[in-house]
Amino acid sequence: MTKLKRPGKVFLVGAGPGDPGLLTLKGKECLEQADVVLYDYLANSVLLEHAPATAQRIYVGRRGRGQYQEQADINRLLIERAKDGNVVVRLKGGDPFVFGRGGEEAEAVAAAGIDFDIVPGVTAAVAVPAYAGIPVTHRTLASTVTFVAGHEDPTKPAALLEWPKLASASGTLVFMMGMKNLPLIVGRLLSEGRSRETPVAAIRWGTKAAQQTIVGTLADIVVRAEAAHLEPPTAIVVGEVVRLRGQLNWFETKPLFGKRIVLTRAQEQAREFSQILAAYGAEPVEVPTIQIVPPPSWQAIDDAVTRLNTYQWLIFTSVNGVKPFMERLHVAKKDTRALANLRLCAIGPRTAQELGTYGLAPDVVPAEYQAEGVIAALAAVGIGGSRILIPRAEVAREILPEQLRALGATVDVIPVYRTIVPAVDVASLTEQFHDGQVAVATFTSSSTVRNFVEIFGGQDAVRPLLARVLIACIGPITARTAEEHGLTVRIMPAENTVPALAEAIVRHFKEVA
Repeated sequence: MTKLKRPGKVFLVGAGPGDPGLLTLKGKECLEQADVVLYDYLANSVLLEHAPATAQRIYVGRRGRGQYQEQADINRLLIERAKDGNVVVRLKGGDPFVFGRGGEEAEAVAAAGIDFDIVPGVTAAVAVPAYAGIPVTHRTLASTVTFVAGHEDPTKPAALLEWPKLASASGTLVFMMGMKNLPLIVGRLLSEGRSRETPVAAIRWGTKAAQQTIVGTLADIVVRAEAAHLEPPTAIVVGEVVRLRGQLNWFETKPLFGKRIVLTRAQEQAREFSQILAAYGAEPVEVPTIQIVPPPSWQAIDDAVTRLNTYQWLIFTSVNGVKPFMERLHVAKKDTRALANLRLCAIGPRTAQELGTYGLAPDVVPAEYQAEGVIAALAAVGIGGSRILIPRAEVAREILPEQLRALGATVDVIPVYRTIVPAVDVASLTEQFHDGQVAVATFTSSSTVRNFVEIFGGQDAVRPLLARVLIACIGPITARTAEEHGLTVRIMPAENTVPALAEAIVRHFKEVA
């Protein structure tokens, strides 16, 4: 019997203006069910992480100089992939229906009889000025706002822009994709009577760490933009609201604004670090150099779970060990009551917090968040004659079990996870390092250092690659590993935690400012 092919569907999704946090919840839901994603130049590629690993990702970038045939090819891809029974997401910068040619793509899909949804996005016409501290409307300064295409389709028989009306409008004008035509825009507004003293802002790569804002008037904005070598993509704001930037410039004044920071920790752990850095104004770039995977066999931990009543201590040396241990407890049809007679030790506050999600409070959290701290803390409470279970990574420092045995304890070390080296887009990141686009590379464990060096070609290749990059390590053990691999560590917090590492990075840039 022939299996019926499921009907395909197309989602035209607005990706927002660049900051990945501005993607809508509906847009994220669409990406999560995508079989195929067609994304363009202005859609932040970080958003592709929301799509399943099995989804096909097709770059259909357009940078303002493509011909109609390119758009026809995009339309064809949408239709073909949907007719093959796929859920197709067309991820477009900003909002698909605001200067995004989304209307043309929707027309093509509709004409082909394919089901489609439109998912609006945060338009750059509003968000980019907002990130520059410029509200496009204001009760006392501008009651209207006009969005204007900075360049028109050259195939049109006649220009449609009504320059006399634009020049005489009392509200705000926002020109999108108009950087190359800035002299023409300024000239037309002036020739139609707009005051030379009218404030103007030109904002490049708005909402991203690379955001650059040039402010002037119609009299001098062209000269100022040329002096700054301002290039597309740029939004141009004309009107009295530009004067508010001096008071409302919130984004570019953040302590890490403009700093691109590479995160090498596992993807499962990177979210917290990314959010903290982004709140400081940085652009986090997640480049996981380790991937957390299960051990080859669960037999050892399953056996240990059956004899939990023979242990006196349970020690977690990483947040990564908590979840798999609790899952094996569940597999054995046990719950936290099985830990009632055990004393718990967490290596640091983040691991303690993870235990807290299961209703568990550790008895010991050392003052020093590393193996040496655990040893000192347990030595102080006395562990001679105790049996200790340590569910941890397959490969880790042996100092903890060795020293605990030296203190008279019996120690069982059982792997509940292991780390492997994931695939990394080496070419793209190498280009960013060479171009000086990366300010800081962060390392949160020795394994992230070792794997990073391996991925990028060894110690001799990595040292010149990171010559202009600040190296930040979470603690002395990681820093020592970095130094052993030829890296000079410039930033290290007093406390071995991710929030403290972020604060140390902020403090460094404040001190050198």
